[in-house]
Amino acid sequence: IMKIIKKAQSGSFESSDIIVLIEPVAENTGRNIEIDSSVMLEFGDSIEKLITNKLDEYTITDIHLIVKDKGALEPTINARLETAIMRACDLQKGTL
Repeated sequence: IMKIIKKAQSGSFESSDIIVLIEPVAENTGRNIEIDSSVMLEFGDSIEKLITNKLDEYTITDIHLIVKDKGALEPTINARLETAIMRACDLQKGTL
């Protein structure tokens, strides 16, 4: 089980990219996921599923996740999520 211990972010708000912001929450709070996407009507379910699968992969149960998408493709979404998670768990150094 990976634990979110600090705020972290990944990505940018450029076209075809996605910004992922993570904040730690108290234990047993659950997942609070906010998605804002320019393609929400067409791909909202797919984006939500990608996020949920990635959180499940890392066994993350307690998290506040804010996603602002500008039409990113699946590999970009996965890479941004993974980077933000690693930073939030203090497993990868990077800028906040």
